[in-house]
Amino acid sequence: MAIRSGSADLPLHGGRVPRWLSERMAKLGALICEAMVAEYGRDELLQRLAHPFWFQSFGAVMGMDWHSSGITTSVIGALKRGLAPLEKELGLHVCGGRGKHSRSTPAELISIGDRVGFDGSALASASRLVAKVDSAAVQDGFDLYLHGFIVADDGKWVVVQQGMKGDAGQARRYHWTSQGLGSFVERPHAAIEGQAQGEIINLTDVRAAGARTGSVDLLSSLGPDAIVREVGKLRGLVEQPKDQPFLPHLVMPEHHDVRPSDVVLRRLHGSLAAAADRGPVDFAELLLVPGVGARTVESLAMVAEVVYGAPHRFADPGRFAMAHGGKDGHPFPVPLAVYDRTIQVLKGAVTRSRLGQDEQLGAIKRLDAQARVLEASATGPSLKSYMAHERARSRDYGGRTVFDDHTSAEAARRKSRSPM
Repeated sequence: MAIRSGSADLPLHGGRVPRWLSERMAKLGALICEAMVAEYGRDELLQRLAHPFWFQSFGAVMGMDWHSSGITTSVIGALKRGLAPLEKELGLHVCGGRGKHSRSTPAELISIGDRVGFDGSALASASRLVAKVDSAAVQDGFDLYLHGFIVADDGKWVVVQQGMKGDAGQARRYHWTSQGLGSFVERPHAAIEGQAQGEIINLTDVRAAGARTGSVDLLSSLGPDAIVREVGKLRGLVEQPKDQPFLPHLVMPEHHDVRPSDVVLRRLHGSLAAAADRGPVDFAELLLVPGVGARTVESLAMVAEVVYGAPHRFADPGRFAMAHGGKDGHPFPVPLAVYDRTIQVLKGAVTRSRLGQDEQLGAIKRLDAQARVLEASATGPSLKSYMAHERARSRDYGGRTVFDDHTSAEAARRKSRSPM
C-alpha cells in the first residue's frame, strides 16, 4: 500500500521568484520566525515547519503561488537568506536547498557543528540517510530534487524534502522532525504530501519490519541473482495491506485561481472583522505611521494567525494568500505597499519585544484572538467580490505580478530595437 502519512496534490510549477518578491519573503519569513520563537520557543517553530498545512500557509501569506510546489523551494530559500543574519540570536541554521545546494548539506552541518558545538558529523549522516529513505525506501516514483535541513543549536532539526514526477506534472513534499524520532527506518516521517500515484513501496512503515529483516536475510542467503528470479515469480501476486494509517495530509488543486471551495470564508470574515474592530483600539499608535492603514491591519490579522493560530486552522492555505496576493496574480497582484508596511509593523514589534517591550506583539496576538471570536458571527463580502475589490484597488497599493516583469522586459527590448 502507499504511505501512512496522507497524500496531497501539489502541481509542479516552473519559473522563478522575482527579486522584488524574494527579498520581501526573506524579511517577512524571518520576522514571523522571530515572533514565534519569542512567543513559543524554537521547538514550536521546528514543529510548525514539520507540519505540511502550516508550511503551505506560511508560503501563501508571503505572496507565493498558494497551491503550487514552488512554495517549498521559495520558503526554504527565503528562510536560508532571512535567518542567516540571526543565527547567533535565534540559534537556528538553514542548510541545503535545491539541486547542488542539497548536496552541500552535510558539509554545512559539519561546519556549523564545529562552531556551535553539536555533532555535525552525526547530523550529516542523518541528512544523507533521510534523503536515502525518501529516494530508496519509499519508492513512490518521485525523484528528489530539494533537501532543506533546519537545525537548532541544541541539535534538534527538521527536514523538508521535495520530489517531482515530471511526466505527471506532480510534486511530493516530505517532512521530517527529530522530535520523537526513534528510528530512521520505522515510521519516521512527520508527514508526506503528494497526489496518490498508484502503488507505493514504503519500507519505513512499522508493518514492514519483517520485510526489512527479510530483505537482509534474503540478500545474505540467496544472493542478488536468486532474488531477481524469485521476484519474477511473485509479480502480480502481492496483496495490498489494509487499514493503512495516515498522518495529516494536504490536498492542493491544480487550478491557479482561488475559489470559494478553497477558503473557509467565515475565518476570512473573522480576520476582516477583527481588523476593523481591534485596529482602531490596539493600533492607534501604529496607524499614525505613514502608510499604515486599515488594509495593512487586515494583512497583519492573517500574519498573526500564522504566528499564533492552532494547527487545525491551516486546512485552507488559499485564505492566507488574501494577505499579500500572489506573484502570478491569484488571488490578486502582490500589494507591495501593504507588504512593506506589514514588514515595517512586524519588525517594529519584534524589535521592541527584544527590549522587553511586548505591547506591540501583544496587540498582534490580540488581533488573532479577536478574529477567532468574531468568525462565529461576522459577515462580509463573498470571496468573489472581495478578490474583485482587491484587484480594483491593486494599483493604489503598488500591485505587481511576474507578468508585469515580462511586459516591462519586452517593452525595453522593443525600445532598444527601435530606430533613433
